[in-house]
Amino acid sequence: AVELPGTFRTTGGGSRLGLAMPSLPGAADRCRPNILLTGTPGTGKTTTCEMLVEATGMRHVDVGRWVREQSLHSGRDEEFDCYFVDEDKVCDALEDVVAAGGVIVDHHSCDFFPERWFDLVLVLQADTAVLYERLKTRGYSDKKLSENMECEIMNVCLEEAMESYKSEIVQQMQSNTVEQMEENVERVAQWVADWKPQTT
Repeated sequence: AVELPGTFRTTGGGSRLGLAMPSLPGAADRCRPNILLTGTPGTGKTTTCEMLVEATGMRHVDVGRWVREQSLHSGRDEEFDCYFVDEDKVCDALEDVVAAGGVIVDHHSCDFFPERWFDLVLVLQADTAVLYERLKTRGYSDKKLSENMECEIMNVCLEEAMESYKSEIVQQMQSNTVEQMEENVERVAQWVADWKPQTT
């Protein structure tokens, strides 16, 4: 059986990836699965989402863009050059979008979304040298770069995902190279093709 790459491997029926498909509240109402893709900035979330959209036809929701364009925030953090996300507003705005399924939600933080929304949670990770170069290329300030590097080293996004969702749906994926991204997308696309709504 083909497995999603990563430390957290699971067994169970319903997927050629060996990834269990637990019965989540609300999942039976969806005709396609929802995926949450998270990770430290610079780990390749946007690129991976774009590739997944092309491979699966799913809809990509970039939460950061939604926050900016729909003013789903309570102001701006000038020190870190970002917005203070209003989590309640974000969840209200996304509720109807994710209800039908077939959505990939992309955000660096994942602990405020309802657990029932997602059938698979992907945590992208990158080696520190790779991540440093990506963030440096983006023009991050030294303080912002240091903060994000520390988050990756301390596995903050992975721990947040493991604490917020059932461990059997959380997968970590290395995202250092285009080849790794392509392999990740191929395996996730197969999982999507195999997915079926779960009944309780």
